[in-house]
Amino acid sequence: MHKVQIDGETLKIEDVVKVAYNKAEVVIPEKVKVRVKACREFLEKLLEKGEVIYGVNTGFGALSDAKISNKELKQLQTNLIRSHAAGVGRPLSTEVVRATMLLRANTLAKGYSGVRLEILETLVEILNRGVHPIIPAKGSVGASGDLAPLSHMVLVLMGEGEAEYKGEIMSGKEAMEKAGIKPIRLEAKEGIALNNGTQLMAAIAALTVHRAENLIKTAEIAAALSMEALLGVSDALDEKIHNVRSHKGQATTAKNMRWLISGSKLIQTGREAVAKIGRPHDPYSLRCTPQVLGAVRDAISYARKVVEVEINSATDNPLIFPETGVCLSGGNFHGQPIALAMDTLGLALTMVGNISERRIFRLLDEKLNNGLPAFLTPPQTIRGLSSGLMTAQYTAAALASENKVLAHPACVDSIPTSANFEDFVSMGTTAAQKAMCILENTEYIVAIELLCAAQAIEYRGAEKLGKGTKKAYKKIREIVPPLKEDKPLNPAIEKLKTIIKGGTLAKIFNI
Repeated sequence: MHKVQIDGETLKIEDVVKVAYNKAEVVIPEKVKVRVKACREFLEKLLEKGEVIYGVNTGFGALSDAKISNKELKQLQTNLIRSHAAGVGRPLSTEVVRATMLLRANTLAKGYSGVRLEILETLVEILNRGVHPIIPAKGSVGASGDLAPLSHMVLVLMGEGEAEYKGEIMSGKEAMEKAGIKPIRLEAKEGIALNNGTQLMAAIAALTVHRAENLIKTAEIAAALSMEALLGVSDALDEKIHNVRSHKGQATTAKNMRWLISGSKLIQTGREAVAKIGRPHDPYSLRCTPQVLGAVRDAISYARKVVEVEINSATDNPLIFPETGVCLSGGNFHGQPIALAMDTLGLALTMVGNISERRIFRLLDEKLNNGLPAFLTPPQTIRGLSSGLMTAQYTAAALASENKVLAHPACVDSIPTSANFEDFVSMGTTAAQKAMCILENTEYIVAIELLCAAQAIEYRGAEKLGKGTKKAYKKIREIVPPLKEDKPLNPAIEKLKTIIKGGTLAKIFNI
């Protein structure tokens, strides 16, 4: 089994995916253990000197002016976790929980948090043994990081709260006992080191970026299939057009689509289109696909860069720097970078769904689809007797409309907390969760386009497809047969959505 090392510096989104979905083992390198121990020793020396350190021997937030005696330091950290475990709503998915634990461990591995090595080792141990804290999805305003969700995670480390273990939900105490793991007792600084940071929003963001990369490739495949099904015009994909507008994503999408339709007997040139239909180009939903999906590609690239910085960052507060002999209080827990990136990604993915829905509509409308039957009804059926794929477009329209509501940015909102001491928050977790929801909806919309485009190809002839789209069509037909009579469409849509999420279609070409 693949192992993922955490050193606080080199974690990739692909590593997060391996741990979250494939349950790869997490390993702590020896150099990290040395670093973590050194940081802890330095913190303890500061406390021996009587240094006042926020969150270590003071209260939290607006209570930071309160000094806490040495004999109460352990209770302070325990109280912090218990009181901050105030999340509500449905539990987060196991994959998101696993990703969150990995990222929290990777932050501690940087060696600036001041925890004992035992804390890091226990967190990695519960992850490797499959003890998954039950973490309510709602309750984070994104500063000071994901306080409420991370507190629910830490409760299980303490032998409290609730957890899932081997498919069963039980108390955190029971889960730890069954897994053979000794619960921790928090000491100075350790509660705030565990619940103060952006790991939940970053975890959701990492998984969303990964799936978005699969989605954009699949959206290009769906667009190319639709283009062939609608006897589209190839001129808009010509490299010369995209060379004079130097957006990297646009050029990449055009290149990918040229490869997908290469050798197609269904695509026509502008001159051929003038001769046949009297106009040299297609509607925007076909002609402008490189410009739209290319812009989305660029947005995904931006989000990836932000997320990979964040997952290798120290985001708790205060931070301890043994090499320079200081402990500093700052604001790395503030989720604004993730909030802005995820709102941007949500907007971009909404556009993928919007343009896909327009092509779905065109495929199904007999006035717009260049000779295909209305709603792509099964062959040789009496007009009006069968509805075909009519209502698949309704679902796509509903999802596209929901995305437009969800696309409203969360990062421009802020509600003060902690008696106005924490007076400007990021809403980064809301932005990340919205982006993932938009992603889910858009995966369904693109799945519906694949369903419709593949059905349209039944009338055009799969043998006429391009070399890339022919591979995609074959893969689609391996799991979804052609529509030969009216039947529930949900099973086919769900199957296609699953292969989009897993990147099955995206793997037909190395892009």
